[in-house]
Amino acid sequence: MGIRIGYAAGAFDLFHIGHVNLLRHAKTNCDVLIAGVVSDELLLQNKGRLPVVPLVERLEIVSSLAFVDHAVVEDLPTKRDMWEELGFNVLFKGDDWKGSPKGDALERTFAEVGVEVVYFPYTVHTSSTALRLALDSLRRESAHDSMMSEAN
Repeated sequence: MGIRIGYAAGAFDLFHIGHVNLLRHAKTNCDVLIAGVVSDELLLQNKGRLPVVPLVERLEIVSSLAFVDHAVVEDLPTKRDMWEELGFNVLFKGDDWKGSPKGDALERTFAEVGVEVVYFPYTVHTSSTALRLALDSLRRESAHDSMMSEAN
């Protein structure tokens, strides 16, 4: 078998241990790891929200990890488009995709071109969504406290 070129993409917003785990595990399963940092425009289109951390900073964080060989901006509409651009032969995803309609479609798409899809355990106790909810709660609390002190 030739060189395994892996691709793991994500928003990598509010960077946390789940992101580290995904990328570290990915590197142990390939020779070269390319990390795709999803652009602000694609995040808005696909998730309906912009990231908290700007793209240039998310790219710098991911680039600085010793187990990431290359970090790129994922700004093409599909993973297949990214494959055409980068030529990876293994794609890494969190196991929350496994068995889902999106995961099944991804597997079919990449089976056509000989790319293996490998799933890693999703870090349940820490997620960007949970962190975002906690931040929103703190912001609401702070705004409420400000209004109360202004009223007094």
